[in-house]
Amino acid sequence: MNKSTLALAVAVGVLAQQAGAAGFIEDSKATLGLRNFYINTDNRDGAGANKNEEWGQGFDLRFTSGYTQGTVGFGIDAIGLLGVRLDSGGGTNGATAASGANYGSYGGTVFPSKSNGEAVDNFSSLGLTAKAKISQTELKLGTLQPKLPVIVTNDGRLLPQTFQGGQITSGDIKDLTLVGGQIEHAKGRNSSNNEELSIAGANGRTAAGRDSNKFYYGGGDYKITKDLTAQYYYGNLEDFYKQHFLGLVHNWAIGPGVLKSDLRYFNSSDDGANGHDSTYYSTGNYTASPSGRGKVDNNLYSGLFLYTVAGHTFGGGYQVSNGSSDFPWLNQGDGSSAYIITDMQIQKFARAGEKTWQARYSYDFAKVGVPGLTAGAVYLKGDDIDTVGSNGRENASGRSEWERDFTLAYVVQEGPLKNLGLMWKNAMWRTDLPNTRSQDENRLIVSYSIPLL
Repeated sequence: MNKSTLALAVAVGVLAQQAGAAGFIEDSKATLGLRNFYINTDNRDGAGANKNEEWGQGFDLRFTSGYTQGTVGFGIDAIGLLGVRLDSGGGTNGATAASGANYGSYGGTVFPSKSNGEAVDNFSSLGLTAKAKISQTELKLGTLQPKLPVIVTNDGRLLPQTFQGGQITSGDIKDLTLVGGQIEHAKGRNSSNNEELSIAGANGRTAAGRDSNKFYYGGGDYKITKDLTAQYYYGNLEDFYKQHFLGLVHNWAIGPGVLKSDLRYFNSSDDGANGHDSTYYSTGNYTASPSGRGKVDNNLYSGLFLYTVAGHTFGGGYQVSNGSSDFPWLNQGDGSSAYIITDMQIQKFARAGEKTWQARYSYDFAKVGVPGLTAGAVYLKGDDIDTVGSNGRENASGRSEWERDFTLAYVVQEGPLKNLGLMWKNAMWRTDLPNTRSQDENRLIVSYSIPLL
């Protein structure tokens, strides 16, 4: 039994003795989230499948307890996930079959896949989290879903991603929130298995794939004023990379609206084996190395500015990815999120040397008497991408990519279908990178949440 499992068992045992205490039950909540998810990806140009398509029904059951009484309060949270396949497009689920030393893909676009590449009929998982609280300091051990600059839980498919580990959060100091933790495994959005951690370039599903079971992170948010927040976070994926993050968020009332400024800086460097072992290397722009792989070496600067007035939000941003490697983040190869302003529906725009500008617009129709209806669009253009081929030589200089995303959403505000959500997400991505296929993608999502407690 590993240390995390043992600690969780002890915590649950202590909790069982106090479960009847006031607060534990009185403050408990339970909800059942329903999500019907359809995705269709049209792959342009090149060889291979022209279409990836899947459709499923997701069930997300969550229980959050209160805390037992006493100086130290104890509690437990639980999350049960179930995904049921409704259609996998007649084999167009986007998965690759296992063959030889290649283990095949983790899964398709939405569902896990069998060794022959076919989508499974359903997949499920159960996560438990023991927790303890003293004043405004809380310790959690078990299933986690952190959303921090150096580690972000992905919820962009049928079921959400989860992590396994421990985290402590403290708000005992006024205007300062401190967070620290360790992650050992990740469970992808299209998986029911806990996988070890890796990055793009080293996470191939082959015998040569490399991973780690230690990701350490810590940092905090400090409210300098009610409108200005400063952030610092540190993340370390053992044997892959070390990462420092600095952020500054400011809200400024200008005329009838508010201008939000969001400035971010990441400094990422190699750690352990990534600095000398080619099997641990990251993707990037290293000549004399197959496919441009090398040690992590990246500085990423970005700024996003949003002005909101009378239901309208106008925005623009710019990001620079300097260094020899692509921007690194926890990426098991089955879909993940990164805390960057260019993390879009299809691409992330954080390749080595890439410079990206973007423009955004969204509107809240509540201002014209249709509450619950929103629409938004974003356009990004990235330039100066250099890539290296399998022969270790530069095979593209100054290439570019662009993406246009459109979202239309409506949430029923009243009546028997109150809180029913409908969403359409459409994206178009084009690139002149070699051996890379452009894409169009549509997602249709129907969601509903039922309170049980």
